[in-house]
Amino acid sequence: MLHIYLSRHGQNEDNAEGILNGHRDRPLTAIGIEQAQQLATHIEKLGLTFDAVYSSPLCRAYATAEIVTKKLGLLDPQKMPLLIERDFGVMTGKLVKDIALLCAPNIIKTNIVTYFLTAENAETFPQLLERAKRALQEIKDAHADDENILLVSHGDLGKMLYAAYYNLDWKDILTMFHFGNSELLLLSEDSKAADAHVFTIKQHNH
Repeated sequence: MLHIYLSRHGQNEDNAEGILNGHRDRPLTAIGIEQAQQLATHIEKLGLTFDAVYSSPLCRAYATAEIVTKKLGLLDPQKMPLLIERDFGVMTGKLVKDIALLCAPNIIKTNIVTYFLTAENAETFPQLLERAKRALQEIKDAHADDENILLVSHGDLGKMLYAAYYNLDWKDILTMFHFGNSELLLLSEDSKAADAHVFTIKQHNH
């Protein structure tokens, strides 16, 4: 059966500075590059290889994907626009610490992340979930059942890919687990939703 592996990009400059990036396109930090290298090494140790690697077009994701493909000796990642991060609208570039101040009461808080649910010109999570479904369908249509595929994406979109694959409520997913920089999930019919994490890594963000 088709195995879809899903990673989030390494730490980028906005992550390190506590800024909501969304479609902002700032590069990986030195820590982010190291995280991506750790991800690549872990994948190699597991003996995993991929029939195709798809990435968000944003540089923080594509650079992470390139580090993995070079380590594994694979073809360059393919940019997939559907994997781009959520459009944060007017919250783009705002400080993470100001989310509650600017968006309450339309927020969901976890012990690590505060999610805003609505903001002017921002994608909502239901809209993001629909985009995630389209991305997964494109992957399923393009690949055989016995292939391994790697998707390199982002925090919010990554969680909606997980929700879409396992047909779970998006609100539940926001509080179910943290999807950290350069962590790896497995989306597969023979892998339960609760067992999705393949690789976790030390996080450095505020």
